[in-house]
Amino acid sequence: MKFDANRPDLTIGVIGTGAMGRGIVQVAAAGGMNVLMTDSRPGAAQEARDFVEKMLTRAAEKGGMSREDVVSAMLRIGVVSSPAEMKPCHVVIEAIVENLEAKQQLFAELENVVSPDCILATNTSSLSVTTIGAKLKTPQRFAGLHFFNPVPLMKLVEVIDGLRTENWVSEALMVIGRRLTREPVRLTDAPGFLVNQVGRGFTLEAAHLAYEGVSGFADVDRVMRDVGGFRMGPFELMELTGLDVTHPASELIYNQFFQEPRYRPNLIMRARYEAGVLGRKSGKGFYDYDAEMKAIAPPEPAPPAAYPGHVWVSPAEHHGHAVLTELLKKMGASIETGPKPGANALILVTPIGDDATSCAVEQELDPKRTVAVDTLFPMAKRRTIMGTPVTDHVYRNAAHGLLASDGVPVTVCRDSPGFIAQRIVAMIVNIGCSIAQSRTAQPSDIDKAVTLGLNYPNGPFKFGDVLGAERIHRVLSSMYRIYGDPRYRPNIWLTRRARLGVSLLTQEP
Repeated sequence: MKFDANRPDLTIGVIGTGAMGRGIVQVAAAGGMNVLMTDSRPGAAQEARDFVEKMLTRAAEKGGMSREDVVSAMLRIGVVSSPAEMKPCHVVIEAIVENLEAKQQLFAELENVVSPDCILATNTSSLSVTTIGAKLKTPQRFAGLHFFNPVPLMKLVEVIDGLRTENWVSEALMVIGRRLTREPVRLTDAPGFLVNQVGRGFTLEAAHLAYEGVSGFADVDRVMRDVGGFRMGPFELMELTGLDVTHPASELIYNQFFQEPRYRPNLIMRARYEAGVLGRKSGKGFYDYDAEMKAIAPPEPAPPAAYPGHVWVSPAEHHGHAVLTELLKKMGASIETGPKPGANALILVTPIGDDATSCAVEQELDPKRTVAVDTLFPMAKRRTIMGTPVTDHVYRNAAHGLLASDGVPVTVCRDSPGFIAQRIVAMIVNIGCSIAQSRTAQPSDIDKAVTLGLNYPNGPFKFGDVLGAERIHRVLSSMYRIYGDPRYRPNIWLTRRARLGVSLLTQEP
């Protein structure tokens, strides 16, 4: 099929003018394309057009575009009364309610309106592109074009091939995505597509470890910001998006994957969702809110005024031993160097994936004096420690006081394989590898999509390469061994590259 995605008179139809639809209209008009827009609610499309004009005018006031460009963009936007008037369009994008029957009915109507070479696209975030297009006479010209909210600010757009989508359609949408000043990534149809799959690793694993009592919501958020480098913690993110969005999407992805354990939702999320405790929009969620709707985080307790007489650092993990010993030297700690700890020494272990209990038992250490320290991540902004269930509070406090003595905050969590950051980041990496293994998308595109669509500091593959594929594999393997839960089984893409010692971005010929 000959389709000129670069034609200067390209006309895009947008059906549904809520937050997503009006955002698509805005970037299309600003990108130099003609737009026809409509909505089933009378007056909604005109309201959306007025909103777009206000947004573009504000951009001009801030110097983002000229006033002449605003006038030109608005002249390219037309409001029509129904989908029946979309005949002039070269591409029609649907952004209506997330209801399969409604979407299928709309596209069945459009097929009888638009020309045979008009591309039909859905902006669905949760439904199968293949399923939506299954009843079309020409599913070959149907694809997904998934934007992110708010569209003008979020540069990513996912171009999704349905099972019967022809190549020319997706190639054209990639070009159009760039004309819309977005960064397009191409993938094949899968539950949650790309970004929403990876995002489950961040939010669901946080919910699982909170449900286990490993740590509180605020501490998890602090660790993921300061240790993991994320802009927001997982519970902060769920507060912002709302559990009425996050939890149904999580259950949908889980069930669409035939209850794949990696995507299993958590009771913490479900209970709050059913109780209407949704986050900021309901005034209460994982956090309480003040009169100005600012989250009230519980204050961090001051570190104990405790300090150990002697410290012994386990050499079982060579990297952790070296990093922690160097830090303790700068703090002026009295470090024992013998093959075994002295009778009263604080024992510090540096597990990768293991819990403090496993380290104490397997290394034949006194569990009452053993405290684990997370050394997989940099310790410049925050440190994470945990004891065994029988660690004496005197030794735990001594470890806390020592590691906070230079002013860096310390988070104390309960015993858990992988601490907090190791667990969550390992799940992000593992899901990214699963997407690559299924050939849903290319590894480089997965990383690009995650950094643009989720604002993560790294994509799954860069995270794996920076921290070490072998160490990420060990975190997952240890969690799988300790929990016996298949949600933690390492994906074969990760396993092979970890064993070969090569980058996770390495593709097969």
